[in-house]
Amino acid sequence: MSARDLQAENDFAADWDVWHKQHQDRLAAPDGFLAITSINWLTETPARFPDAPGEWTADDSGVTVELAPGEELTLDGTRIAGRYSFGRIPERGGVFPADAAGVYEVARRGGNDILRPRHPDAPLRAGFRGTPAYAPDPHWVIRGRYRAFDEPADVTVGSVVEGLQHVYSAPGVVEFEIDGQPFALTAFNGHVPGSLQILFTDATSGVTTYSANRSLQVAAPDPDGTVILDFNRAANLPCAYTKFATCPLPPAGNRLPMAVEAGEQIPYEAMATEG
Repeated sequence: MSARDLQAENDFAADWDVWHKQHQDRLAAPDGFLAITSINWLTETPARFPDAPGEWTADDSGVTVELAPGEELTLDGTRIAGRYSFGRIPERGGVFPADAAGVYEVARRGGNDILRPRHPDAPLRAGFRGTPAYAPDPHWVIRGRYRAFDEPADVTVGSVVEGLQHVYSAPGVVEFEIDGQPFALTAFNGHVPGSLQILFTDATSGVTTYSANRSLQVAAPDPDGTVILDFNRAANLPCAYTKFATCPLPPAGNRLPMAVEAGEQIPYEAMATEG
């Protein structure tokens, strides 16, 4: 290997290391997914939970908390006491009131209002050892092409929560080849405007990688539709770590028949229950 090739390989690995650390830091933040201590499905019946202040209800007008004397929260710098209405939370939206003990996610998933307390001393977060992953390999950086639908399509997918469904807008598909074999995967809108997200499984799922799904973020397509799929950055969703997540399952057809030996593997926290 030439000095230039060796430097390129080292740079590739270093870039991946930075990405992986940032991804894990977000997961293990004091108010990240590893800090969640419960998931509570809110109804019209007032309920109090051991890991959150207040008494919580949800109805057609939205989510309301009734805080007892001595209890208070802050939301965007504003103090909340007594009875407070968060209004209707949009699907996949959420607000994060907090107190000195933690953060309390008020969100809507699959048409249901939920409360997910997050405490920095949660055992899952305290014991987090990082996530095992395949060594980064340029073989799994693949050039593809994005093909937009005439109109975005609403795609209903299942969830890791039995009976729960999610509806996502799919703007198109990403077409590519692996070892000469053509594939097309349905893409959803990504977190960054113009970017894409692909949920998929492959022959490693349930063997060396998490069985339900992995997620691949794809930068916005070039004007001619060219995209780069870096499967080295195939990441676990929160459901790979915690039972308090409501992650979507991949769309029908988003299963690759070969082993994509790239990206994140089964978390240490899930190894006892995976195959």
